[in-house]
Amino acid sequence: MNLLKGLLSAALIASFSFAADYVIKFSHVVSPDTPKGKAANYFAKRVEALSHGKIKVEVYPNAQLCGDKVVLRKMKFNAVQMAAPSFSKFTGLVPQLALFDLPFLFKNDNHLHKVLDGEVGQKLLNMVTKKGYVALGYWDNGFKQISDSKRPLIKPDDCKGLKFRVMSSKVLIEQFKALGAIPVVLPFSEVYSALQQGVVDGQENTISNIYTKKFYEVQRYMTLSNHGYLGYMVVMSKAFWKKLPDNLKAVVKEAFKEATAKERIWAKQLNDSQLAKIQEYAKKTGKLEIDTLTPGQRKLWEEKLRAIYPKFYGTIGKDLIEKAIKAGE
Repeated sequence: MNLLKGLLSAALIASFSFAADYVIKFSHVVSPDTPKGKAANYFAKRVEALSHGKIKVEVYPNAQLCGDKVVLRKMKFNAVQMAAPSFSKFTGLVPQLALFDLPFLFKNDNHLHKVLDGEVGQKLLNMVTKKGYVALGYWDNGFKQISDSKRPLIKPDDCKGLKFRVMSSKVLIEQFKALGAIPVVLPFSEVYSALQQGVVDGQENTISNIYTKKFYEVQRYMTLSNHGYLGYMVVMSKAFWKKLPDNLKAVVKEAFKEATAKERIWAKQLNDSQLAKIQEYAKKTGKLEIDTLTPGQRKLWEEKLRAIYPKFYGTIGKDLIEKAIKAGE
């Protein structure tokens, strides 16, 4: 009897182990409780449910499988099937993705999502797909805010002479030069210490990055400018995609669509809740002044910084930039 039970248990385990016809290893570099992490887990559950177990999704957060620097290479060999790197990881392949670094390109979330979900967004997805991936779509991080340790940043001229940390981006370097500031390229991991030690005076980042990395503790002023956007492109291995039958490709697309809708809600909720915590810190300690640009003030920043757009017509494409702007009209 014990032998029979053992054989039945082994058979049951084997049936579960081999139930999935396809396995997707989804690698990302953030924690499971971030909007991207939550969306990856939601996507996994929906794919498995919609495919009736024919596809299993294994999510590897916190760079457990690999970092974003190498994941695109691994996907070429189908060692990883899915990833969601930031746009900056793709600009070497598709320089046009620098579009999203342009300051004051988007008026608000609605304008942003019209671009992502419309003709411009699709063109960029197609460009990445032509480089040997299957670009599924976009997930949000959020809009960027600006901060510094010297003075309130209300007018564009308030940035003159200040040193700002930037990512390695030609657009962002030109952005701060146009403001009369000094851009300093530094790795993200060094930003806190650089602000603390005065190596740089200020920085730009999303609320989630400012909050989780505690940049607000080593800055005196923060302006809610919403001047730039940070996001992710979700891609799949083309070699893996070709193996999927059409009905399961449809399942992946549907699960991704559902996960994207959820991710946008979670990103907005996280931004709002973490901003509230930073505002509470400012009120409680008196060590941080938070300003919000009025429509009139924002217009001055827009006029100053949109002047750099023509410098990138050759790289990004005048047509793409103009179509992105028009989507918000």
